[in-house]
Amino acid sequence: MSDTSFRISAGEALTAEKITEAGEKPTEAVANYAQRLGDDALILAQRLGWWIARAPELEEDVALGNIGLDQLGHARSFLSYAALAWDKTEDDLAYFRDEPEFRNAQLFEQPNGDFAHTIARQLIASFYQFELHRRLADSSDATLAAIAAKAVKEVDYHRDHATQWVLRLALGTEESRRRMIAGLGVMWPYVDELFRDDELVASLDGVAVLPSSLREDFDRLTGEVLARAELERPATEGLRGFVARGGGRDGVHTEFLGPLLAEMQVLARAHPEATW
Repeated sequence: MSDTSFRISAGEALTAEKITEAGEKPTEAVANYAQRLGDDALILAQRLGWWIARAPELEEDVALGNIGLDQLGHARSFLSYAALAWDKTEDDLAYFRDEPEFRNAQLFEQPNGDFAHTIARQLIASFYQFELHRRLADSSDATLAAIAAKAVKEVDYHRDHATQWVLRLALGTEESRRRMIAGLGVMWPYVDELFRDDELVASLDGVAVLPSSLREDFDRLTGEVLARAELERPATEGLRGFVARGGGRDGVHTEFLGPLLAEMQVLARAHPEATW
């Protein structure tokens, strides 16, 4: 292991800047894997940021804003690492790729809907990400392991936040329960895509985490939350009556990603040389 790799794995203050400064390029396959994880976090961060000044109470403005910032930090780290393989920057990957070049799973681009819809998405995303980062922290790739070791501590809070809101809404009023059930029904069709293995992760034995290996714990732990909330696990086809085909890992997205990217990227594309 090189001195640079050791500093990354042992450093308690891993940042995107530190990854870029280290300059240790990943292989093309590792970069593609890091990019998909970074895209998941980046798109979720953009969605959550919308709630600032719109959340149902002031405390939630702060909570969702902080969760969004956590996700943005994860995105910066993963994308900074991926960008090194192509002599680019995290900003190049965030702002100057078009929709088909993004590799996030389709769950993360789903609209916020009402607050219960957002909480349903958070329940799925946080429990998935926790299991992923918990295992990725043992990756043979020192940089991925260090990013995941930091991220898992933050995502553990995201899990608790989502759990408490599911219970509060499901066991609250008749209307809040109806909305929680509806939110789960809309988001649940996108669960299966999170746990599909593909050639990329299969080729990264010891580096990547097989998504299918996370499904058992995800089902068990989310099932415990739903049982406490006195809710049934939604059918695969959800309330919309369809099964999401997925395809986000291959650049196939729902109609919701394009407008999100247009808003997120407009300033950088209008002033590509700007600094501040």
